[in-house]
Amino acid sequence: MNQPLSSQIYKQIEIVGSSADGVDAAIVAALERASQTLRSLRWFEVVSIRGGIEDERIREWQVTLKVAFVLEGEAD
Repeated sequence: MNQPLSSQIYKQIEIVGSSADGVDAAIVAALERASQTLRSLRWFEVVSIRGGIEDERIREWQVTLKVAFVLEGEAD
């Protein structure tokens, strides 16, 4: 008898993280904050990277992420 395959349905949102310490730090900041209010985070995709300049220096990095999480009640 064939076992049914487990399927998951994801919700995808877009968030923006920022940091003066670089792209990686901006990604980590965004994911850490998202994990405070969202459960079952599964993946992220970097959509865009941009930076702010002040006095001819990089002031801040901003990273836009698509983040997906499993909808409540879905099988793991």
